[in-house]
Amino acid sequence: MARRLRRKLCSLCNQSELVLYRIKHIENGDWVFVCSQCWETVSQNNPFYIYGGTWKSKKK
Repeated sequence: MARRLRRKLCSLCNQSELVLYRIKHIENGDWVFVCSQCWETVSQNNPFYIYGGTWKSKKK
């Protein structure tokens, strides 16, 4: 049985993606899911950046 591809929206740019990164990027902020493009932007030189894992459309 084929598994369906799940998609999720980036919390910053609202693009629908197959892979997102769970991060915190502001002081006392909540966990959010961001796409690879937004992830590169918010992770650079950010003292509040915390990586929390990768969300993928295909589950094992």
